[in-house]
Amino acid sequence: MDSQFGLMNIWSQGDLVTKAVALLLVGMSLASWIVILVKALDVIRYKRLARHSQDFWHSEDFATALNKLGKDPANPFRVLALEGREAAAHHRNTKAHLHDTLDVSDWITRALRNCIDEFTARLQTGLAVLASVGSTAPFIGLFGTVWGIYHALMSISSAGQATIDKVAGPIGEALIMTALGLAVAIPAVLGYNALVRGNKFVLTKLNSFAHDLHAYFVTGARVQSAGGEDAIVVPLKKG
Repeated sequence: MDSQFGLMNIWSQGDLVTKAVALLLVGMSLASWIVILVKALDVIRYKRLARHSQDFWHSEDFATALNKLGKDPANPFRVLALEGREAAAHHRNTKAHLHDTLDVSDWITRALRNCIDEFTARLQTGLAVLASVGSTAPFIGLFGTVWGIYHALMSISSAGQATIDKVAGPIGEALIMTALGLAVAIPAVLGYNALVRGNKFVLTKLNSFAHDLHAYFVTGARVQSAGGEDAIVVPLKKG
């Protein structure tokens, strides 16, 4: 005997609004999980690249340092190093123009900042989906709940008495819509928070790397903090 409280039974008994709400929640859940998985893999990869970025400074010249960052064109640390080199070369090789009112420090800072801003925008792609799902899914589930209660009241009204067989289906429908809304929203919120923390870690490392690159291209050496001692200047030949 088929259960009157199963998901398939609720789907078969539900009207167009109920099915539309269920499909919308399922679609939102799939979208949020796809974003979580894809962005989580990106964060893991960028964290690995951030750990390896310190190898850049253990090189005799800039060309060798670039090779240590690998050939991946999507490596933000490699892109940042190339952007800094191009900005320094451009500033040295241009004739008198309006941009020469900026000294080399400001010019390189501007180039590195633009590169970081572009990467930040790319890193945050998809987070708006998780934020939207996390904030709207409970209300969509609540709408399904209200619609189910409406059907329960209509069943009671048409039957003339509140028997369990008349209201169990609609009430079960209402409860399942509530549960679906929460099941969609909670992973989206947790995934959003985890990805924001991961992105913050990557951006912190990238900004630190950019600071070292700025010092290198302006002074010819990397300024590295050494705890409570004075800063250590680490030379790196330009290549």
